[in-house]
Amino acid sequence: MTQTLPVAPWRMFTVEARAVRRLSPSFVRVTFTGPDLDRFADNGYDQRIKLAFPLPGERGARLPEGPDWYARWRALPEHERNPIRTYTVRAVRPELSEVDVDLVLHGDGGPASRWARRVRPGDGIAILGPDAGFDGDHGGIEFRPPAAGHLLLAGDETAVPAICAILERLPVTAEGRVLLEVPEADDVLPVTAPPGVTVSWLARRGDRHGARLVPAVSDAAAALLAGATGGAEEPVADVDVDAEILWEVPAPAAPVPVYAWLAGEAGVIRALRRHLVTERGLARSAVAFMGYWRIGRADPA
Repeated sequence: MTQTLPVAPWRMFTVEARAVRRLSPSFVRVTFTGPDLDRFADNGYDQRIKLAFPLPGERGARLPEGPDWYARWRALPEHERNPIRTYTVRAVRPELSEVDVDLVLHGDGGPASRWARRVRPGDGIAILGPDAGFDGDHGGIEFRPPAAGHLLLAGDETAVPAICAILERLPVTAEGRVLLEVPEADDVLPVTAPPGVTVSWLARRGDRHGARLVPAVSDAAAALLAGATGGAEEPVADVDVDAEILWEVPAPAAPVPVYAWLAGEAGVIRALRRHLVTERGLARSAVAFMGYWRIGRADPA
C-alpha cells in the first residue's frame, strides 16, 4: 500500500519571469510563471516569501529540497550558494499560474537589486512559498489586527508592496491612516483602499530615511489617539539594530484604539516603536514592527 506523504506548509517553486513592468523610478513588478504555480496559496495581506537568485553566469536558480533545505543551503560553499532574499507577494493568480512580486531598485550593490535591474522575460529563479495543498496556517503573515479600532500602517519603500497588498484585503468598513515614504515623488503608485482609510505618500527627495515618515507618524498617532483612553507610558527595551533583528508581531486579543503596523529600515522603525509605546502610551500588544533592512548591513537570508 502506497503511503501518502503529508503536505508541508511551504514548497519550492521553480519559475521564470513572464513579464517585467517598470512601475516607477524605484519599483519594478515581475510576473512569475511556472508549471506548479497553480498550487501557490493566495493568502493576501503581507505574505512573505523567499526568492533565490541565479549565481553569476547562470540563468536559473535551484535550492536544496526537503524540510532541511535551509541547513543544506547554508552548508554549501559560498560560490555555490544561490543568494536568497525575503519579499512580499503582491498578487496571486493561480488560475493563470502567475505570481506578482514588486521589487525595489536601490543601487547595484546587492544580488537582488542587480537582478531586478536586468531581469528579462524568460529569466529563471526559485520561490519558496506557501503550498495551497496544505490545510492549515502557512505562516509568514504579520498583519494581525484586532476586530475593532483604527489602523496606522507606515513604512518606507521596502514596505510599500506589503502595505498595498494589505489595503486591497481590508474590509470596506476599515478606518485609519497609511503613510508611505518613498525616494521620489514619481514613486507614488495606484492603490485601492477603503473609503475610511487615508493614504499619504511622502517623497524623501534625497533626504535621510525617516525624515518624512517619523514626523508624519507622530502627527497621525496624535490625531488617531485623541480622546482615547490609552494605557500609561510603557518603557520599551532598546534593541541594537546592528546586532539583532528588530521584529515583534503581537496579536491583540481585545480591541485597541489604534493598531499600528510598521516596517522598513530598522533604525527608523525602532524610533517609531519607541514613540508610539513610550511617548504616546499605545500598548505594546497593539504595535507590530519589523526591521526589513538596516542601513550599511547586508540583508539576512
